[in-house]
Amino acid sequence: MGTKIKLQVGNTSLRAELNDSRAAWELAGKLPLRVRMSRWGDEYYGGCGLREALGPEAREKMEVGELAAWPPGNALCVFFGPTPAGSGPEPRAASPVNPIGRLTGDPSPLKGMGGTITVELSLDK
Repeated sequence: MGTKIKLQVGNTSLRAELNDSRAAWELAGKLPLRVRMSRWGDEYYGGCGLREALGPEAREKMEVGELAAWPPGNALCVFFGPTPAGSGPEPRAASPVNPIGRLTGDPSPLKGMGGTITVELSLDK
């Protein structure tokens, strides 16, 4: 893991660490960034101009707390529980995504948030 970032949603701060991938570098290069995200099960996703093509690490099965880039939507995804594409407790993306990092703390505050949120992403100093 590498670059540490902060996700601010209203009064809630979440911390994450990006991995060493091209898609993660692309996101880090865009920070600070404000992203309006929609909820799909226990996943938030929102367009933020991420354009890195799917890499060899792309997959659909994710883990709770993982962050990913979804090229078809130029979007950032935050997985925090089951999604409609899955059949169990683990999140599953609608189509392959590039894993770019993970939350370093408890993702459960996301469960109490609404259908759309605005996330302020910044480097975590």
